[in-house]
Amino acid sequence: MNFLKQTLQQKMRLTLVVAGLCVLTLGCQTPEPPAPIIEQAQQTSPIINYQQRFVPAVARQGMIVGPEQLAAEVGLDILRQGGNAVDAAVATGFALAVTYPRAGNLGGGGFMLIHLADEDRQTFIDYRETAPAAASRDLFLNDKGEVDKQRVYFSHQSAGVPGTVAGLLHAQEKYGVLSRKTVLAPAIALAREGIEVSYALNFEIGARAQQLARNPEAARLFLQADATAPTIGSTWKQPELAKTLGHISDKGFDGFYRGDTAEKIVQEMQRAEGLISAADLAGYRVVEREPVRGSYRGFEITSAPPPSSGGIHIIQMLNILEGFDLQSMGHNSADYLHHLTESMKLAYADRSEYLADPDFVDVPVAALTDKAYAARQRALIARDRATPSAAIAPGRVLTPEGSDTTHFSVADRFGNVVSNTYTLNFSFGSHIAVPGTGMLLNNEMGDFASRPGTANAYGLVQGEANRIEPRKRPLSSMSPTIVFRDGEPWLATGSPGGSIIINTVLQTALNAMEFDMNIAAAAAAPRIHHQWLPDLLRIEQGVSADTIKLLQSMGHELEVGNRTQGRTNSILLQDGWLYGATDARRPGGWVAAY
Repeated sequence: MNFLKQTLQQKMRLTLVVAGLCVLTLGCQTPEPPAPIIEQAQQTSPIINYQQRFVPAVARQGMIVGPEQLAAEVGLDILRQGGNAVDAAVATGFALAVTYPRAGNLGGGGFMLIHLADEDRQTFIDYRETAPAAASRDLFLNDKGEVDKQRVYFSHQSAGVPGTVAGLLHAQEKYGVLSRKTVLAPAIALAREGIEVSYALNFEIGARAQQLARNPEAARLFLQADATAPTIGSTWKQPELAKTLGHISDKGFDGFYRGDTAEKIVQEMQRAEGLISAADLAGYRVVEREPVRGSYRGFEITSAPPPSSGGIHIIQMLNILEGFDLQSMGHNSADYLHHLTESMKLAYADRSEYLADPDFVDVPVAALTDKAYAARQRALIARDRATPSAAIAPGRVLTPEGSDTTHFSVADRFGNVVSNTYTLNFSFGSHIAVPGTGMLLNNEMGDFASRPGTANAYGLVQGEANRIEPRKRPLSSMSPTIVFRDGEPWLATGSPGGSIIINTVLQTALNAMEFDMNIAAAAAAPRIHHQWLPDLLRIEQGVSADTIKLLQSMGHELEVGNRTQGRTNSILLQDGWLYGATDARRPGGWVAAY
């Protein structure tokens, strides 16, 4: 029986082992747990408190937490075949290109943070898109010197040279243990034989149907004849995407960046005044970088370095907050949220000035993450009143020196951990598909500063450091993060959300580290977001009315309950157990484990 039929018939096999007993089984026969686990369960206290409002999934051997069920189960099947966390992450990444087209992709880019247990080290794989060689500083300015937003986000010129395929292949070839064909086979099967359209997939395509309909190829691939999303319960096949994946399986890098697929991309660029050339594709290179590192009350934080701004500013904010007694303030109290907000303003102000592609700009990583600098910044925070953003300057005392992304986390029985975030930028990217490939183009060029000093699609003001330059990687907020405790990986997390990503990861980590929440509770807790400009504190539903009034009395300008913030997919590792939680803020998330 082939992989797809197995997957659909199982619907899906997920066994959660808690204290050695199979307590939840979906569509499967409960297996007997191994005897050693039973013995341990009898000798120890329960590993999870089911009196809590939110509880994670629990497993022992391996776990994938992601935004979509079928892709997570693909990763689990790879683990069961003897693959490691990297194999499973790569298989999941390719499968999401089939099952989660709003953000899973072949035509985008991202970051993968890996903990290698055997070597006791971490590495960061940067497969962010790059600007084509023909890109120029004023690419998106019209005759009046104003930013043409339609061209920035919904044109062929908005596409950067894609890095996803190169990045996933690089990770698997260097750090995986299975063959490329084995890892890609499930995604090919899903695309060729079709997947059942879920409520979530129907909703996601439907929400973007109007924009997808503007591109004939995207409309053909994703919409029915009446320009609506495929019907829930119908089978959706993607033969062109299966063929593209097959080329990658057969030829690796050359199966995408040269040959038939590359020719189709270049033809589409030439047809519609796009910039990506055959030389751009063949010349794309993955970069392995050293992760950015910090500490917080005995925890060690490893996160994304530039061209991501995420890791630096997560550590910067933790450094600032470490000097306050947050526990005495109380979780999500007005006092706590005020101090959290003020630290966010300071960090995002620095982001606007200093962060960019480190291969083009000297980013002051050490200075921004220095605890002495954080102490000086901490002194700028007033205890009981908001500081207007206009009064906060980037690097005020610094010594010189696409909201639709997706994240998944993987842990295996060997101790390896992967935290991966990748994206097309907007949901469905530019909404432009390349004929004959089944693939959408990204619109990541919009993450550059089209006109330095002005805001991008997420309201982020960006400076000269992030201006458009050929072969440069645009600044990102993607923040795949691994937290260590006593030298061992303890928490793997990350989120989509554009500018919101950094603060989402920060609060998830703080909830677990500072307030000892289980990972499900940490993910579910209401969040806030401030990004310096605009001077607006966004608050999710669930924060008390009294707290909101107190924040207003401190001078904070508020937006309350209008939208959710981020969507984490996290694994917490403790005492030999894996605890997984997919954020309920969006439909379709899944924990696959055994």
